[in-house]
Amino acid sequence: MSIPRARRLGRVTAVVVALVVAGLAAWGARAWHGSRLPSTYDVMELGVADYGGGAPAPHRAPLAGHSPGGADRALSVAHLKGPRGGEPDFRTTLTARRATVPLPSGKALDAWTYNGRVPGPELRVRQGDLVEVTLLNADIEEGVTIHWHGVDVPNAEDGVAGVTQDAVLPGRRYTYRFRVEQAGTFWYHSHQASSKQVRRGLYGAFVILPRRPPPRRARELAVVAHTFSGARTLGSSDGIARRAIPAGTPVRLRVINSDSLSRQFALSGTPFRVLAIDGTDLNEPTLLERETLELAGGGRYDLGFTMPRATAQLHWLGTGAALALSPDGKGVLPEPAAAAEFDPSRYGSPREKPFDLTSDFDRSFVVDIDKRFGFLDGKFGRHWTVNGKLLPHLPTQVVSEGDLVKMTFVNRTEEDHPMHLHGHHMLVLSRNGEPVAGTPWWSDTLNVRPGERYEVAFRADNPGVWMDHCHNLEHAAEGLVLHLAYEGVATPFRVGGGARNHPE
Repeated sequence: MSIPRARRLGRVTAVVVALVVAGLAAWGARAWHGSRLPSTYDVMELGVADYGGGAPAPHRAPLAGHSPGGADRALSVAHLKGPRGGEPDFRTTLTARRATVPLPSGKALDAWTYNGRVPGPELRVRQGDLVEVTLLNADIEEGVTIHWHGVDVPNAEDGVAGVTQDAVLPGRRYTYRFRVEQAGTFWYHSHQASSKQVRRGLYGAFVILPRRPPPRRARELAVVAHTFSGARTLGSSDGIARRAIPAGTPVRLRVINSDSLSRQFALSGTPFRVLAIDGTDLNEPTLLERETLELAGGGRYDLGFTMPRATAQLHWLGTGAALALSPDGKGVLPEPAAAAEFDPSRYGSPREKPFDLTSDFDRSFVVDIDKRFGFLDGKFGRHWTVNGKLLPHLPTQVVSEGDLVKMTFVNRTEEDHPMHLHGHHMLVLSRNGEPVAGTPWWSDTLNVRPGERYEVAFRADNPGVWMDHCHNLEHAAEGLVLHLAYEGVATPFRVGGGARNHPE
């Protein structure tokens, strides 16, 4: 090759390389700019409206933030409140404050608390009660809220900062009022910067007893599993907590996982039944022994058994935390006996369901979770995606009141995703293509493991703007958050900046 020709080829190559570099730089600049979140924003201004195969209702205001004037013609979530009048059946005040909380091991926790305790006070109400809870913030500088996890409250009572209310700043108060129509095991926690605030102690058990009281001799215990500064705790104990219960007593043990990760438990020393999942009783639960019980982050199991003459022990597997029950409060501890893993999709007996895989759905959504390299709020890295998109371009699932909705969760990542839909309970229809064969299985926090695929369904019967997010709260803080929005409803609250709301 001649020298002039080589030089010409070199110049052409240099131009091509320069154009490619310039194109990549331009693409990177656009991707960086498009990933930036506004300093303050309405959550309905972000994302892409996904109608799930249905059409927008012509007689309703369009989805606010996705069409001109939509927010001006919409119903505000602030108007979707519980009953304002009437004397409450249950009234209490929870004060958020910093406190030093001792553990039985001698370790002292630098905690954020409700009423100076970790967990916060256990709230027990009766199905049908009008509940009134006043939240005071003593000294949590970034503000707090209370979210009633798994309770299908009216939207304005849901406790999500920047979506259903403003965070309650120091020295201020907020009152929640709602009537509880469900019965079961639930919990409450802050939904302001929740990945930080729940971890530091802003959580507690919320038990709704059925209208018909249990037998007089029955005993009910709620226990919350939590990891606090490296300490694994059941309730307020990081060791073996003991309780005395007479032999022959019917026991209902309400187990709540307030951690972001799935946790495994074993109940040793007695046969038992899984009576309920996520606050909903199961149909004809059968006796189990030597079963590992895995609870999703945010999930709950109710376990029922008859108190034996020896010791029954709930053991958080892999930790030193346990709850030991015996007739004298002492006794020899049984070894943790867990082998087979409990499978809720094959447990109990079938019964009639309000809908199934053959139903005619008004909306069908896919939540396909993966990870890829890209920009998230201007930061390059490997981030969570839904349907191939990163925040702020995630889908907003749009429904109309009365719709029958199917949602498919697909996990293509190497981590669990406990998917939590606010304001609704999901009926699990299938797992990995296999229909649920046992009891109707309702969930509000469904753990989707790596490689798994679930189909679920629910009736859109609770208008509002609802979070639909991963309850691994660190994942939520990293962008794995969607919203279920009813047509014609908008939020007046804003996230970030001067609003000081950080819902994650």
